[in-house]
Amino acid sequence: MPREIAKAYDPQQIEPRWAEFWVQDNLFRADVNAPGPVFSIVIPPPNVTGSLHIGHMLEHAEIDILTRWHRMRGYNTLYLPGTDHAGISTQRVVVKHLMDQGVDYRKLGRAEFEKQVWKWKEEAGSQITQQMKDIGESCDWSREKFTLSPEMSRVVREVFVRLYEEGFIYRETRLVNWCPVCLTVLSDLEVLHEERQGHLWHIKYPVVGSGESVVVATTRPETMLGDTAVAVHPEDERYKHLLGKNVLLPLLNRQIPIIADEMVECEFGTGAVKITPAHDPADFELGRRHKLPEIDVMTEDGHMNANAGAYAGLERFAARKKVVEDLRAHGLLETISEHTHAIGICERSKTIVEPRISTQWFCKMKPLAEPAIAVVERGEIQIVPDNRRQEYLNWMRNIRDWTLSRQLWWGHRIPAWYCKENKHITVARQAPAKCGVCGSVNLEQDPDVLDTWFSSGLWPFSTLGWPEKTADYEKYYPTSLLITGYDILFFWVARMIMLGIHFTGLVPFHAVYLHALVRTTGGEKMSKSKGTGLDPVVLNQKYGTDAIRFCLTSMAAPGTDIVLSDDRLLGARSFANKIWNSSRFVFVNLDKFEEGGAKLEELASPEIRERAPYSFAGRLPLIDAWLFARLARTLDTVNDAFETQRFHESVQSIYQFFWNDFCDWYIEWIKPELTGANRERATIAWQNLFAAFEAALRLLHPVMPFLTEELWHQLPQRPGVKSIALERYPEARESWRNAAALAEFELVQEVVKSVRAIRADMKLDPKKRMAAEFSSESAAIRETIAANLDGILRLALLSELDITDAKLEQSGGGLRSTSLFDLRVAHVETVDVAAELVRLRKERDRLTRDIASKERQLGDETFRSRAPEKIILGLQATLAERRIELQKVTARIQELESGK
Repeated sequence: MPREIAKAYDPQQIEPRWAEFWVQDNLFRADVNAPGPVFSIVIPPPNVTGSLHIGHMLEHAEIDILTRWHRMRGYNTLYLPGTDHAGISTQRVVVKHLMDQGVDYRKLGRAEFEKQVWKWKEEAGSQITQQMKDIGESCDWSREKFTLSPEMSRVVREVFVRLYEEGFIYRETRLVNWCPVCLTVLSDLEVLHEERQGHLWHIKYPVVGSGESVVVATTRPETMLGDTAVAVHPEDERYKHLLGKNVLLPLLNRQIPIIADEMVECEFGTGAVKITPAHDPADFELGRRHKLPEIDVMTEDGHMNANAGAYAGLERFAARKKVVEDLRAHGLLETISEHTHAIGICERSKTIVEPRISTQWFCKMKPLAEPAIAVVERGEIQIVPDNRRQEYLNWMRNIRDWTLSRQLWWGHRIPAWYCKENKHITVARQAPAKCGVCGSVNLEQDPDVLDTWFSSGLWPFSTLGWPEKTADYEKYYPTSLLITGYDILFFWVARMIMLGIHFTGLVPFHAVYLHALVRTTGGEKMSKSKGTGLDPVVLNQKYGTDAIRFCLTSMAAPGTDIVLSDDRLLGARSFANKIWNSSRFVFVNLDKFEEGGAKLEELASPEIRERAPYSFAGRLPLIDAWLFARLARTLDTVNDAFETQRFHESVQSIYQFFWNDFCDWYIEWIKPELTGANRERATIAWQNLFAAFEAALRLLHPVMPFLTEELWHQLPQRPGVKSIALERYPEARESWRNAAALAEFELVQEVVKSVRAIRADMKLDPKKRMAAEFSSESAAIRETIAANLDGILRLALLSELDITDAKLEQSGGGLRSTSLFDLRVAHVETVDVAAELVRLRKERDRLTRDIASKERQLGDETFRSRAPEKIILGLQATLAERRIELQKVTARIQELESGK
């Protein structure tokens, strides 16, 4: 058996080897014919353009943990990987890549550009997939999917055609969100809204045939070039006499009517508003009611077009400046005021979105939303955390039609063709030979592509072979669970539910867990573009993938975001080190024990581990009974928490068992038995230790797969079992459950902890042995302490412990009382009183100065008004701690001075 455990834990020596092994051996390939209940989950497909970010790391860790946990529990498990073609993002990346080479993608033409993108994808687009393999995700890589692959494109066309034939998809001219940088329409969800300080320009519109002017207020003066009316409220007495008249559009001198509409707010600005149907959502609706012309004055890249007259060719904000200058020059600018208003920002390019009239493809959403609302209300799909459930329902009840088309070259081409003669529309699964309306053979396909979220909205069933009833589809659909970020609840989750129900008649998954966002210590969402993002690849190399997985999931409480700090990362790395060092201690001592003739197979074979724990002299040692009872209780907590996606609770419970119970108490307690002269007792100790150790590795494996895989292979295993990932998850046996052993050893622990607490409170040397007294009225408690006296003396560093039922002296030492016992440690024999008083007085003076300094700082109003809230709260917490410390030190000084 290999038992070479390096002195220092180095994840870079372990992780690449096992990551490669798992992939090369197809260890996680799903088998539709395998027995057991099904657990299936699809990855939220990351953009093919991307690399792992810290949010991926959290999300993928949670998916992989549950996948490994289910697999080890005997489930027929599928974790299906894949990537998204990411239409806008990928096109932007490749356009820039070509531009850097001096190539204008438009001059290449569509076909050649698509070839360039596919070439780029093959060469550079697989980075994130490799990173996923490197971090050990237990995916079935044989089933990997790509949203733009031929088989996925076939599904997309099928869905589009069916929706069109059913009347859900239609083509219409209306106002849309337009990005002048991405050069495409955006859905409402792709537009971020920000409050910004701007201006309100008050412009005079001369009334034709009158000396009057109507003053209108606008936040976008450049759009006035497309005005087709001025509107007032029908009940506004100021303007009733002007209704039906025309005004002269400033700068262009075009006559436009004054109309009345109840949409106008009398209190806004002057009560008169310019109407630009082609450039404002509210104006568009009003214009349609009044049958106003719709004049688009901008090009797709945000410049003024020929309809803008003399301003044609100017960039939109340059045109704004020029328009304002000209209005001022003509005496038509009455005033400018400060104005805060919301503007739309493109989610990807971060540029200001331009409302613009355009002909696009849309999908009716309300009929699709109704059954998707019902399944959540009935509980057929659980949404965790619960507050997101209500957000989902609110959004779905107010859903608007989805803008499906995008003006891109990279993506799923809309399967619609137009005859050149009449522009009739033919929608088909394959390119038609002739127009379905007039029979023309002169057809051209719609140049637009579908919104990327359309294809990813089909992901749970398209990846499993729908519309055919494939073996994968029959076995693994609906999927068990979806794990994703709450920021794409509407982009993706809601659309998957709507489309999944509509096309399969089934929900696409039974539960949705919306994980937290990872934030900086300042509370901001981590962002690579802002320089606040952490690269998980770098973190994995520094701390180890296992440590990062542990760190993130230990803080992943539903409904709360994660604030990642160096301290938490170092703590996770320390846990990995603790496991490694404890394992090394076990095997180093095993080498010594084997010198007496024992063999590892006799102590730790699967058959021997299976029958543990073992008794000695007809009785199961308390320490072993306690540890296996703690393992059973931990398993109950972990399984229940994993079942309900309470990752933090599961991970923290595993941590408590491995670090505290197994390492700090169990190993420390049994050390003498492992190397003792009584070989029979030592053999029992080793057998129980290895059984517990191997179970603890399996308990931890889903969270920290690399470390546990490495250590598990140091033990004898069943023939043919290649990996701990294919072993069974520990199962709590009824014989392990032992409330009496738990209570008994917890009493022993409390005694040891009490001694340690007294040492800390009295500032005694933590390494110096001293005498103590123990008192309890209960004979059973006294017997338990006496039976475990050797371990208590050793772990509490006591020279002796006097056990009595008499009441203890209240002076002359540190006293700790509980409902079950009193414990007293005398200090006079162990402390140099004079030296201790000198040290304590110095400590008192230091604390007094520190407290005064913090009180002055917190009393400074200027400081409090400028400092961030977290700094103020931190100072207040530290001040409270210092005051408690001062009280303890002062009390200790008084004890020593009085000679008590």
